Amino acid sequence: MRYDLVIFDNDGVLVDSEPIANTILAEYLTELGHPTSYEESIRDYMGSAVHRIHDLVLERTGQRLPEVFDDTLHARTFAAFEQALQAVPGVGAVLEKLVADQVPYCVASSGSHQRIRVGHRKAGLGAWFRDENTFSAQDVGRGKPAPDLFLYAAERMGVAPQRCVVVEDSPLGVAAARAAGMDVYGFTAMTSPAKLDGANGYFGDMAELPGLIR
Repeated sequence: MRYDLVIFDNDGVLVDSEPIANTILAEYLTELGHPTSYEESIRDYMGSAVHRIHDLVLERTGQRLPEVFDDTLHARTFAAFEQALQAVPGVGAVLEKLVADQVPYCVASSGSHQRIRVGHRKAGLGAWFRDENTFSAQDVGRGKPAPDLFLYAAERMGVAPQRCVVVEDSPLGVAAARAAGMDVYGFTAMTSPAKLDGANGYFGDMAELPGLIR
């Protein structure tokens, strides 16, 4: 194995949550008077922490989102997860192989710890991720595209950044990995390679990942 740590993004990489979450977000922003299509939500917010939503709405409209925005968004998203969320096909086999090969791994997500836990429980991934290998943008001052989260995860896992590889599906995540000095492979199930510029390579099926990072 070329790497001492595999860092997974969560939404869209481990759990197939991006279509659900961005549908909810687009509908809620539109309800609040900020018309947003599903495609625009994917373009502007996929892979980002919730503070980016506040920042972009304020920048574009001069209006602040209501104080209850975060709680309402999370409640609606979690309710939708309970109905439909699944693991990304093939993720279980990848995790099994990493364990068999004794390769450390973790998740570093722009989502909150609660969102990660809810998603993993519903998708059947809870046994693979414990507190010691689960990291959120809540743990650092700046979310992606800043490198802080990936650097924090590497530090907590005891691995130098240059010995880490990141698995990402968003432009913000790829930028964060590169800024952290880490290799990164782009998962193209929802995002075209052209939008993941800077990645070391691309793959559209989880079965391809072990061969790329060996």
